[in-house]
Amino acid sequence: MRALIEKQLAEAPAPISAATRFLDQVQGPVSPELLDYLNDSPKPAAVLLALIERPSGLQVLLTKRADHLSDHAGQVSFPGGQLERTDSGPIEAALREAQEEVGLDRSLVSVAGTMQDFLTGTGYVITPIVCFVSNEFVAIPEQSEVAEVFEVPLTFLLAKGNIRLTQRERFGTIMKMYDFDYAEHYVWGATAAILKKFINIISMFNN
Repeated sequence: MRALIEKQLAEAPAPISAATRFLDQVQGPVSPELLDYLNDSPKPAAVLLALIERPSGLQVLLTKRADHLSDHAGQVSFPGGQLERTDSGPIEAALREAQEEVGLDRSLVSVAGTMQDFLTGTGYVITPIVCFVSNEFVAIPEQSEVAEVFEVPLTFLLAKGNIRLTQRERFGTIMKMYDFDYAEHYVWGATAAILKKFINIISMFNN
């Protein structure tokens, strides 16, 4: 599976702009409010789509954000955050944030590749960094930021139908979204959309 994932990431189609991909999610007319949003300059960020090499199979690392945070409080997300001036790029930012948030030592990480940038509805353009993580990893959550760390089997995400297609209204426009439930966790928004795109890249399902 690791070799397949690395191969598929390397052979992914040429990137298109994050704004264009955002517009592809629109179901129906594009509102003036949405056009105004797309004319703004989003803040660059990066997340780590970490695949932990457990004996039972690959597990996707996810976190539940602390309830007191000003952005996305209580939501499920990948480790990651906004790029800082000291970061050399998205990979550096994602690794730094993962070490700060869940104690992921860089010596346990092997970067497999990057996915196309993803524009969120909250003013960020995210670069997802796909990596493999040694089974030695034990999460140490930073309690001021992370309420919980958990893992989702890649086989669960690959099973057709577990990630659902839905719709939400954003910027006065109906937009295509994804979500799924795993154990007691509800995953939606950018996290679910990035996972769906990742599954499309590495699997036979392309819908």
